[in-house]
Amino acid sequence: MTRTEIRFLLNDRKVTLSEVAASDMVLDHLRLEQRLRGTKEGCAEGDCGACTVLVGRLAPAGLVYEPVNACIRPLATLDGCHVVTIEHLRGSDGGLHPVQRAMVAYHASQCGFCTPGFVMALYALWMQTPHPSEAQIERALQGNLCRCTGYAPIIRAALAMGDHGSTDPLVEERAQVTATLEALRDGARVEVARGDSRAILPASLADLAELRAAHPQARIIAGATDVGLWVTKFLREMPLAIMIPHLDELRAITETEDALEIGALVNYEQAHGPLTQAFPHMARYWDRIAGWQVRAMGTLGGNIANGSPIGDTPPPFIALGATLVLRRENERRVLPLEGFFMDYGKQDLREGEFVESIHLPKPAPNTRHAAYKLSKRRDEDISAVAAGFAVTVQDGTITAARLAFGGMAATPKRAARAEAALTGQPFTEASFRNAMAALPEDFTPLSDMRASADYRMRAAQNLLLRFWLEAQGQPATLEDVA
Repeated sequence: MTRTEIRFLLNDRKVTLSEVAASDMVLDHLRLEQRLRGTKEGCAEGDCGACTVLVGRLAPAGLVYEPVNACIRPLATLDGCHVVTIEHLRGSDGGLHPVQRAMVAYHASQCGFCTPGFVMALYALWMQTPHPSEAQIERALQGNLCRCTGYAPIIRAALAMGDHGSTDPLVEERAQVTATLEALRDGARVEVARGDSRAILPASLADLAELRAAHPQARIIAGATDVGLWVTKFLREMPLAIMIPHLDELRAITETEDALEIGALVNYEQAHGPLTQAFPHMARYWDRIAGWQVRAMGTLGGNIANGSPIGDTPPPFIALGATLVLRRENERRVLPLEGFFMDYGKQDLREGEFVESIHLPKPAPNTRHAAYKLSKRRDEDISAVAAGFAVTVQDGTITAARLAFGGMAATPKRAARAEAALTGQPFTEASFRNAMAALPEDFTPLSDMRASADYRMRAAQNLLLRFWLEAQGQPATLEDVA
């Protein structure tokens, strides 16, 4: 069965659309077609948060609302969802919402351009935690930029928002919204088009495998945090896209005694708890990835499949010994993650294949792990250098080493010469300094707008020393790594 229209709930009414291109974005539809202009366009690349809306979807555990960047969210992916914009926000009495009241009380807005986005991000936090800590607030606002008010009054407002009320119509009407979205589900494949651009939403994982085999040239879109910019910044045409963020079959996380199995559609937010519990060294690193809106959209499978040399997940995952499950129709093959990246823009994906899941082995005994990210901004920035290390030590001797880097070559890559310099050597500073000296034999980094080649090499070398110092319980200082 194929349906030729998308159906979703926009605030308090149903919307049905049949003429939708693969490149149509939610923000343009809201502002131009629906005349809902409280949602702003700032950067058009998912960085500033001015376009933040909430998207509710039916997950296996129930209705889940996530903040997303409307500027890079494809319109076709809203099928079966509930979109909530700033215009729908109100308190139970019909007046200002508790988040809005707190923003007014603490003078948390000046020009007001960014304010709707801040309010929507804080609204998502308020629904989860009406009385958040300052750390929770800062994490929730990583994806929102303000150029005039300053963050101090916004944080003060967020700390007090729970004092202004803990219910609103969206919370009270959750059962009704759930029933409406369930009624929209019909198990059909969805195909919509406008002009020469077509979007297909598979009915199931099996349907995705069939579609991918039939249309190997089609672009698979999961979170669109990268592909969205192809449209908004590079104005690329998208003749055919297979859109899959609704496929819950690819959103599972399964923990076994010795591994974590992660579906390709698991987003960064969903992965946070299970991943950092199984691999505690990933906690600080994970909070450095993007902002909340992008973490709620971006998927682990997508971050790997697009093959970027500066993707955040490959270096630490390669260090862990990750493998991929690649699927074509009903056939599957398993591939080490480091073998997936063949050259810049080229991955080991055979015609009709797609990434189905990621296998992360749990840490082996006597193995020390670390993950590092260097970027110009602490939050919500692209890596200049990313690294993942796993070093096994037996009786004071390094018996195995996996050192993976991103941003140092055309692909995420292991440092084979540096690994060899460590393996079989004593677990001492001298051994790590030898590995630092070997690193130029592994990489010839490039200079670009994010970092110079010299900086990248020096920084990558110093991360090895930092790893050693932290293993001794010492903080790394500028004098140590200069």
